[in-house]
Amino acid sequence: MRSSLMPLGPPVSRDRVITSFPKCYMPDACLQLKEHFHGQVSAACQRRNTGTVGFCKNVFDRDYKATIGVDFEIERFEIAGVPYSLQIWDTAGQEKFKCIASAYYRGAQVIITAFDLSDVQTLEHTRQWLEDALRENEPGSCFVFLVGTKKDLLSGAACEQAEAEAVRLANELQAEYWSVSAKTGENVKAFFSRVAALAFEQSVLQDLERRSSARLQVGDGDLIRMEGSPAETQESKSPSGLGCC
Repeated sequence: MRSSLMPLGPPVSRDRVITSFPKCYMPDACLQLKEHFHGQVSAACQRRNTGTVGFCKNVFDRDYKATIGVDFEIERFEIAGVPYSLQIWDTAGQEKFKCIASAYYRGAQVIITAFDLSDVQTLEHTRQWLEDALRENEPGSCFVFLVGTKKDLLSGAACEQAEAEAVRLANELQAEYWSVSAKTGENVKAFFSRVAALAFEQSVLQDLERRSSARLQVGDGDLIRMEGSPAETQESKSPSGLGCC
């Protein structure tokens, strides 16, 4: 999943306007326990100085066909007043498509792997998929989510047991855990709001860091030019041959 700045256009739907930092699903398996955007991000949004930074169709399909190879979707948000988009690449989960999918992991800001809550055997399969995806990216460069689907099929003790096993794996893989239901819509909007907010904050912070680094490099260049000024020529008789500024 990748993100980018959206050009000004039609306003996004109300359910994709994010004004405060979305909460996690459960504290026991959470990437960041905080309630507000980073101070630098909030300030940059207020100044509209976010640089180059800026749910599916809300329909449950009973006749859904499995992804063949790779599917692609762009979803628009407004976060802290800034237009923002997510490029969502949905790779097929079948083993035969693994060699195709790996090319789409590279450069991802967010990696989401899903399993069937009603079939715990699918949970263990997510380990290999996550390891494959993480090998294509620098350590710590992306957020990782583990998502249990079909929450509507479980309730009570069965759901608690499935979630407990998923949380253990999420903590092992340093992933944030969520349970959702595409059929009922439970937690779907909240989950993607959380994904969008984390990716947005990271994008803004990275852009601010790049611009700050660029300014420092320009400043260093100015100092070099100052050392080559006439003032340095007057100091050229010193044994070291170094000027001062």
